[in-house]
Amino acid sequence: MATLARFLDGDVFYSFKRSPLVITAAVIALIGILAAIFAPWVAPHNPFDLKTLNLLDAFTPPAWTPNGRATYVLGTDDQGRDVFSTIIFGSRMSLLVGLIATLLAMAFGVTMGLISGYAGGKIDSFIMRVADVQLSFPSILIALLVDGLFRAALPKELHDQLAVYVLILAIAASGWVRYARTVRGSTLVERNKEYVQAARVIGLPASLIAVRHVMPNVLGPVMVIATINLAVAIVTEATLSFLGVGLPPTSPSLGTLIRIGNNFLFSGEWWMTIFPGAALVLLVLSVNLLGDWLRDALNPKLR
Repeated sequence: MATLARFLDGDVFYSFKRSPLVITAAVIALIGILAAIFAPWVAPHNPFDLKTLNLLDAFTPPAWTPNGRATYVLGTDDQGRDVFSTIIFGSRMSLLVGLIATLLAMAFGVTMGLISGYAGGKIDSFIMRVADVQLSFPSILIALLVDGLFRAALPKELHDQLAVYVLILAIAASGWVRYARTVRGSTLVERNKEYVQAARVIGLPASLIAVRHVMPNVLGPVMVIATINLAVAIVTEATLSFLGVGLPPTSPSLGTLIRIGNNFLFSGEWWMTIFPGAALVLLVLSVNLLGDWLRDALNPKLR
């Protein structure tokens, strides 16, 4: 309770409640996250229950259009699935993939940054040169390369079963560099401070000093990067799924829904791609706004 009271009286919460835009973004993000978590109970239909699907309901327009039906508020897709329900379940997959990929990228990037900054020398040069090479390519190309390598190495019959794991690894591999460079820079400053020198004098091993003493003092900027990179990971997943190399149609994300709807966009079934696209924009925009606010709120120079 004391910690909560200090937080509510702190500068971060004060800046939060003073910004209506950030509050709106937080509400939208919270609604999206809660709807994704409780999708089986929130969604009016289960789009993956084949017993409830009827092909005669396919291409039903939104409820407010002349041929719409109140049962399907945002219409149905080419298989008769409720678009609103598929958006809820699709956002669940997008958030899951984006969150796990962000956590993996953060864990690997922080580890590489600590090793690079604390060890120095040839190890530092090697890790940073690898990071520089990766930074010379767009993240989506790195993700496509990693995804392609895994698909080439795995048997074809396992592609759909392991698609989620491959996609997570591909996105994580494309996003670790920013964490590594940030943590390395902070570690270079921290390793020369008196508390680190004292730990060396009493004989603590370098790995213990780096993990126990240095890492807690370099994680501040990492949380801001993770918030912003979550939105990037969601967009990357949607891009890969839209290109057809992401999640399979049996486990659709927002990107997969947009790709399927795009096939029918010019035949008049606009709702199949417009509504999933709008949901993706709202979700990513709200997370980005929260990340920008957190970056500014934690920067003492802007207070």
